[in-house]
Amino acid sequence: MSALAPFTLVRPGTLAEAARLAAEPHARVIAGGTGLLPNLRRGIGAPRTLVSLDALEELRRIEVSQERTRIGACVSVQKLADAANLPDALREAARSVGAPGHRSAATLGGNLCLDTRCIYYNQSEHWRRSNGYCLKLGGDTCHVAPQGRKCRAAYCGDLAAALVALQAELETSARAMPLEALYRDDGADFLALAPGEIVTAVRLPAPKGRSGYAKVRGRSSIDYPLAGVAMALLMRDGRIGSLRAALTGTNSRPFVLAGTEDLVGREPGEAAALLVKLVQKQAAPMRTTLAAADYRRQAAAIAARRLLERLTQGEMS
Repeated sequence: MSALAPFTLVRPGTLAEAARLAAEPHARVIAGGTGLLPNLRRGIGAPRTLVSLDALEELRRIEVSQERTRIGACVSVQKLADAANLPDALREAARSVGAPGHRSAATLGGNLCLDTRCIYYNQSEHWRRSNGYCLKLGGDTCHVAPQGRKCRAAYCGDLAAALVALQAELETSARAMPLEALYRDDGADFLALAPGEIVTAVRLPAPKGRSGYAKVRGRSSIDYPLAGVAMALLMRDGRIGSLRAALTGTNSRPFVLAGTEDLVGREPGEAAALLVKLVQKQAAPMRTTLAAADYRRQAAAIAARRLLERLTQGEMS
């Protein structure tokens, strides 16, 4: 990695001011910086202004009531991992992020907006230049899928899958929307945020049933997911009452697994077998990591099956 290019760091005192500054050309928002700064040191972007959210205390709050939970975008990942009053899926996803030092600095909003990743993109400037750059930055070819015109870089944030499975809503400086609407299926243009629009909070409905998160990665202490699965489950009389699952790490966006309504009313063992088929069909990893694409697809399916088995323990016939 190289030294950072020169920039100006500003610390606005209000959200409105932060949004105005972030909308200016060549500006980027920074909170913990655990994802942004390594990319900048690789020459991936050279913003002239970094807009710090450090002074916005309202973004650091967790508010819990009987009806909902509201979590500010600058709440640290470690605080999420330690919060006993949050759903298990979110706490487990938070615990899986990086190492303790990363979690202490990283934020909820930063993890949700984490840049997509690819072995042809997350490299030094020299390496990328020698390979003719790529479709995501500086080039005209996606080296993962050279015949196409779409970037296949993978979204690898952990928290998004958990929050999508929990039916979270997103608040920004401009609007509110379902969290899954934040993401586009395009590795180069994956966030549906307008210039100057800042993620401010997520809202969760009161939890029902059980939830959890399972992650497959190369190194268990620090790596991004090769595949991650989150699940929110409600059982009725020993059978599946409702199930919502979300995947990350395999596609260019985190997504809700389609077809889980077909598992309702089934016994856990039968549901697990059908769940594996759903994941195998919808997970679409490509050669964006050093792990083979088919391995990541199968790993996602097995992680989903094991997570469902864990959440249905005591309900198995």
